[in-house]
Amino acid sequence: MLLIHCDLKPSNVLLDSDMTAHVGDFGLTRILSADDVVVQVSSTGVRGTVGYSPPEYGMGSQVLREGDVYSYGILLLEMFTGKRPTDDMFQDAWNIRSHCEAALPERVDEITDPRLFLNEFGEGSIARAPRRIIEGLGKVFEIGVACCSESPGERMDIRMAAGKLRSIKSLG
Repeated sequence: MLLIHCDLKPSNVLLDSDMTAHVGDFGLTRILSADDVVVQVSSTGVRGTVGYSPPEYGMGSQVLREGDVYSYGILLLEMFTGKRPTDDMFQDAWNIRSHCEAALPERVDEITDPRLFLNEFGEGSIARAPRRIIEGLGKVFEIGVACCSESPGERMDIRMAAGKLRSIKSLG
């Protein structure tokens, strides 16, 4: 059995005292059998939140594990850009994914939220960040972009994404 959350977004991720993330609000969760057949369906037809739901859900597609991978990718991109997927700057085909993909790999500094580099005095700049930090950020953006590909079959497997993120962290 596999749980599909169906509504991964910042307000459903809770941080504990050690800043470890925990997913909450399982109200839209579906349970899939080993062969990806839905064995539990909620009474509501809603599948997630605008900006975080994968495009196939808007076209009536069945819930898939790749849907949560898409939402996770959007969440990663939002955390590191400081931009919501519903930001006014994203119009038509221009979205948070295309915004990040267009900047990779040379312009990571342009898409990274500058607040990530503030020190305790409110000062800081990505321009002063060590090269390994910029390269690590680029890898995080690449993972986020790969997780939220338009097509479910092209999305990075969540185990692979987690492994790549752990390897970036270990370089730290």
